[in-house]
Amino acid sequence: MAWIALSPPEEQLQAWCWQALRFTPRVAVEQGCVLLEVSSTLRLWGGLRALLQQLLQPGALQPCRAWARGRTAPVALALLLLKCQHRAPPQQVPDGLPLDTLVAAAPALAVLERTGCRSFGALRALPRAGVARRFGAALLEALDQAYGERPAAYDWCRLPPVFDQNLELPAIATAAPELLWTGQRLLDALHTWLRAGQRGVLALELEWTHDLRRIDGRQLPRQARLPIRTARPTQDMAHLRRLLHEHLQQQSLAAPANHLRLRTLEVAPLPGASASLLPEEQHTGEPLHALVERLAARLGADRVLVPRLVADHRPERMQRWVPAQDPVNQAQPPAEELAPDAALYPAWLLREPLALDMDAQGQPLFHGPLQLLARPRRVEGAGWWDLEADKPAVRDYRLARSAQLGLLWLYCERPHSGQAEPRWFLQGAYA
Repeated sequence: MAWIALSPPEEQLQAWCWQALRFTPRVAVEQGCVLLEVSSTLRLWGGLRALLQQLLQPGALQPCRAWARGRTAPVALALLLLKCQHRAPPQQVPDGLPLDTLVAAAPALAVLERTGCRSFGALRALPRAGVARRFGAALLEALDQAYGERPAAYDWCRLPPVFDQNLELPAIATAAPELLWTGQRLLDALHTWLRAGQRGVLALELEWTHDLRRIDGRQLPRQARLPIRTARPTQDMAHLRRLLHEHLQQQSLAAPANHLRLRTLEVAPLPGASASLLPEEQHTGEPLHALVERLAARLGADRVLVPRLVADHRPERMQRWVPAQDPVNQAQPPAEELAPDAALYPAWLLREPLALDMDAQGQPLFHGPLQLLARPRRVEGAGWWDLEADKPAVRDYRLARSAQLGLLWLYCERPHSGQAEPRWFLQGAYA
């Protein structure tokens, strides 16, 4: 067995539990200290020294006041208490450990000290029957657990399924950007929670509590909320902080705020990414989705648009521009629902198809005669479901060559009800 005991600041005890859960699932809290059993994960982290080096780098957390390691949890905890009391550990461990570091011995400590019994070893040397009769069996059980002769049961810490923390503001906030300082503390705790669970956040909500209930005779809501969404699961707190800053810059508080709450609305598993040794595969710079989210927060969600594929046989209807932040429009249609030869369509389409003149044989003209290539691709009845269209499309798409303009994309609108002759239209061109 290999145990590590940490003495974190009292206000960050929970955050250090989450930090410890990154390294082992066996984490417990005893006497205001964090205990880790790491024997099963030492190989994963490259040994005890490497594990300690990563564990004791708190990042945004306040550093631990002291730490200790031992073969059993009581010994590790006793050594930690000695360090916190600035007392040197004994040469013999655990025989030389003082009894005041054993919690179970606290009720009997005064009597044992008067008899000269002040260490683990001295207590162990006493007759067990007499100790059990005088002080109870719990003292002997705790002593046996310290020596590893009896198993100990602990209430292991677990991550909450949802991150939800509330902090009181150090001063009443009268403007939305003033919430960012306390929001940073909540983001740091969120980062620790996400890393411990190997998750990424997709949606979170910032909530502040109004200090007043009524202004100028107008009733105010108790809280105000600000939802924030991301396109992909992320643990990038710098990106979330920028998003939070952009959103708060556009918010106005209905009343001064005194509390701030941050909770997750949607999270997803976030597996680790494999790094590459090849320079060309090492991506640098800001991801595109992060830039889109930041621009949408600054300019407005309806002003930042992205293209989305649509299952339609009409080229001008195969894509539409939708708000980048709208989760309803994120899903793409299945590949089998798209036109099979859509990759052969021109990259540039006219906003409105251009009607072409025809010669005596009914062939299209555009800056001279056009040479029709390949077979026509027929589309019939497409768009009958489209309420914006005047009538369903009845077309023959053709590829044509122009002596002056190169390859063009045409279609012939075949005769149907209300139309006597076919009509040709120019719809796109190839680069």
